[in-house]
Amino acid sequence: MSQPTPRRYARLERTTSESTVLVEVDLDGTGRHDISTGVGFYDHMLTALARHALLDLTVTTTGDLHIDGHHSIEDTAIVLGQALRQALGDKVGIRRFGDATVPLDEALVQAVVDVSGRPYCVHTGEPEGQQYVQLGGTTPAFLGSLTRHVFETIAFHAHIALHVRVLAGREPHHIVETQFKAFARAFRDAVAYDPRETGIPSTKGAL
Repeated sequence: MSQPTPRRYARLERTTSESTVLVEVDLDGTGRHDISTGVGFYDHMLTALARHALLDLTVTTTGDLHIDGHHSIEDTAIVLGQALRQALGDKVGIRRFGDATVPLDEALVQAVVDVSGRPYCVHTGEPEGQQYVQLGGTTPAFLGSLTRHVFETIAFHAHIALHVRVLAGREPHHIVETQFKAFARAFRDAVAYDPRETGIPSTKGAL
C-alpha cells in the first residue's frame, strides 16, 4: 500500500514598517484564491498565477500605498516565494523541471522552472518602453518594471531557477499577464509528482 502524500501547505506572515503580508499556499489545490494587495492589477496577476498553477492561494497585504505600490508588491513577492519554498518541503517525488509556452492574443511567453534549490532568474524580451507603462485602473498603478522584479524576488526566495522569455507582444496588459500564466503552468509542472520518481530528482540527492 502506498504511503499518504504529505500536504504541501505553508502559511507565513511578515511585518515591517512598510507592509504587513499574510500568504497561505497549498501546492495541491484547485486554483482557489482570495487575494488583496491594495494594487488591483497585481491582484489580477496573482489570481492568474493561482488559477493556472492550481494553487490554493490566500494573500492579504496592507502597506504604505500613500507612497506608491512598490513596497506592497515587493514584500508580497518575498513572502510568496518563501511560502512556496516552505510548502515544497523535501521535494521528494517531484518532476523538478517545468516548461510552458503560453499565448494571449498577440502575446507569447515561454517560462522554464527548475526547482533546483539555487535562486536564479533570467528575464528577457519585453519590448522597449514596457518598463515604463503604468498598468491598472486604480491607484496605485503597477509599473511595468515591477514584472521582472516580482519574478526575480519570487525566484530568489523560493530557491528556484526561472527563465521568462517574452517572444511576442504588443499590448502591455497582455505582455504581463502572459508572463504570469506561463510561469504558473511551468511551476505547476515542475512541482507535480512523477509516479516513477521515488526520491529527490538530483544526482546530489538534495535540492
